[in-house]
Amino acid sequence: MTTDGVEPAVLSDEDLLRELRRLGETRLDALRHASDQALEEHTHRTKQLEDEYLRRMPEREIDPARLREGARSR
Repeated sequence: MTTDGVEPAVLSDEDLLRELRRLGETRLDALRHASDQALEEHTHRTKQLEDEYLRRMPEREIDPARLREGARSR
């Protein structure tokens, strides 16, 4: 599979976050209206960028409300 776009490892932190935001904004449209191949590409690119984010931010802040225990307290 070939995905167009810059390799995630060479993106600045700012560019990586911008790309992740954009993919989040376009996900539903891709799911509802894109060809199977385009949806697969979207999924693949999202995974690449998310993996890079997690690699760079292994100690990222976890919101306690997003954990199972926090969800139960709501």
